[in-house]
Amino acid sequence: MRLCDVDIEKWIIKKKLIIDPLLNFKEINGATIDVHLSKNFRIFKNYSKKIIDLGGSPKKIKSSLKEHISNEIYIPEGKSFLLKPKKFVLGMTVERISTPNNLVGWLDGRSSLARLGLMVHMTSHRIDPGWNGNIVLEFFNAGEHILGLSPGMAIAALSFEILSGVSRRPYNYRKHSKYLNQSGILSSLIYKE
Repeated sequence: MRLCDVDIEKWIIKKKLIIDPLLNFKEINGATIDVHLSKNFRIFKNYSKKIIDLGGSPKKIKSSLKEHISNEIYIPEGKSFLLKPKKFVLGMTVERISTPNNLVGWLDGRSSLARLGLMVHMTSHRIDPGWNGNIVLEFFNAGEHILGLSPGMAIAALSFEILSGVSRRPYNYRKHSKYLNQSGILSSLIYKE
């Protein structure tokens, strides 16, 4: 069962669902909560080496990824990150989300931005039970125009569903949870050493 706006507010007030900084309840509509774009971005580089071999050894994959992913960059206040057509970049939400072990969240792009060609997540739009951290956004400009992404703008919406029971293996209990408590944009290193 998906939570409605009234229930989302109740879960936040009871601190079962934590959103920090606490948003304005006016940004909870119907069955979603707006989340906002941070100033953090991570871009890909070395396009002359177009292959990242995902079938190689863990060390080879990690080495290959390091060649393609830049350091985190920050957009100053009042400026926008310019996402060119057919380009991919990682961003992040301002809000830090913490879900209990019986709730799963879903991230969806805003239709007004999608109609301009902006994809906010490629495939990873689930926020697992037991998740804690900022949500990394996977932007792709599928349109023909350069899109300006401004820190602080409402960028996506979250909805939440109650699970049929309490998860036995939530994200925060897994031994090798790669992105638990992330506060920056972690690239996909696929394997930890």
